[in-house]
Amino acid sequence: MLRPRITPCLLIKNKGLVKTVNFKDPKYVGDPINAVRIFNEKEVDELIVLDIDATQQGREPDYVMIERLAAECRMPLCYGGGVRTINQAMRIFALGVEKIAISTIAIERPEFVAELAERVGRQSVVVVLDVKRTARGYHIFMHNSTKTTDLDLVEFSQRMQGLGAGEIVVNSIDHDGVMKGYDLPLIRLIRQSISVPLTALGGAGKLEHIGSLIREFGIIGAAAGSLFVFKGIYRAVLINYPVPADKDTLVSENLLPTLNPQ
Repeated sequence: MLRPRITPCLLIKNKGLVKTVNFKDPKYVGDPINAVRIFNEKEVDELIVLDIDATQQGREPDYVMIERLAAECRMPLCYGGGVRTINQAMRIFALGVEKIAISTIAIERPEFVAELAERVGRQSVVVVLDVKRTARGYHIFMHNSTKTTDLDLVEFSQRMQGLGAGEIVVNSIDHDGVMKGYDLPLIRLIRQSISVPLTALGGAGKLEHIGSLIREFGIIGAAAGSLFVFKGIYRAVLINYPVPADKDTLVSENLLPTLNPQ
């Protein structure tokens, strides 16, 4: 049975686990390996790890770190950051990673999506769209929201799907780290435009926000960073995730039978 996926997203900077607000002011919150070990015990659905420095600094992925993460991880692992060639991607897959998330290279060289999907299958290719609302509507940004593009969000999402992306992650820059809920209009816009699996990221501050997402969109990926590394209004660092019974209740109470599965 298809189910919504509830996925922690870990941001890596200078080999440490950090959390941002609106893609700015990264706060160090701990060792990513320790976080993975805790998430193992909590039986998370899958894990997204994004190295937020690699592409902006023009460096290769940190293969040593990725190997350590993959060796510890007992759930499906998606890695993103610094991947620009097929050889880099294949090296990462060989380390035990199930999915690779790409962003800048998909914008700069869209055919890379098709090349990677042909090599590994579209189920392992994830395209991340970092999106911010401007006076002219939603726009896709690159390099940690420091560079904008003139791409049409809907058209580009559809192009990524057509080229072989097996999943789209829509990451709201405006909602990142704010913990006041997902950008539902943004998610609705993308959801109505594509048929491949969609994951929403940016804004979740409590489980009720995930419930609202599932209630409106049904089978969808609900990813979150702050929700699973902070606790309380003072944002004390605490790696957390709902226990299986609570997660099942969250899904069952919000997954309406009238919604079509994705």
